[in-house]
Amino acid sequence: MTSTDALIRTLSADLVAVRRRSVPREVAALAAVGVVEAGLLLAAGAMRPDMAQMISTPFMLWKIGSLALLAGVTGLVAVRSLAPPATPRRGMMAALALAALTVVAGLFVTPTGAGGLPLLQRLSPVHGLLCATAITVLSLPMMAALAVLMRRAAPVRPRQSALACGLAAAASGALIFTICCPMNDPLYVIVWYALGVAAVASAARWLLPKRFRL
Repeated sequence: MTSTDALIRTLSADLVAVRRRSVPREVAALAAVGVVEAGLLLAAGAMRPDMAQMISTPFMLWKIGSLALLAGVTGLVAVRSLAPPATPRRGMMAALALAALTVVAGLFVTPTGAGGLPLLQRLSPVHGLLCATAITVLSLPMMAALAVLMRRAAPVRPRQSALACGLAAAASGALIFTICCPMNDPLYVIVWYALGVAAVASAARWLLPKRFRL
């Protein structure tokens, strides 16, 4: 046996079988995390009391539909970015373009009377900060699930993948938060939800590559 053979045998002695990645399986697992979290929120009685009346309004359809679309797109971008040859840059740019389109669409669903209110009243900073904080907290389970997937995979651009994971987790948290958010102004949603998403994405970009030693 040569020294090279001995080295290979030594390096491979502790290796264990690794389950092959499957994007559909991982996407399904992430969706399950979101469904369970939303179910727990509903079971806790946190749904806004007027949801039955609001669910079919243009504003609520825009709010839930936009966030569901963004959560789906960013989740797929994040999972796909974990494969070695993939880069999330183009996917994230597409997601940002989609977010811009949803903002424009929000201009057309402002409830009657809301547009004439003072800006400070429409933004309601105290409630807005609470909403941004709630989105951050609700993003944590999805962030943890994505961190596990990221650690098991082999992203060649860990910082970009971390940012993609942060955006996906934040979009998921914002979507789940629509269950209990009582505010009905698109301007409020755009400003404070964007703040919560930015906070989660920034934290993921900083934390995931360092703490998980990719």
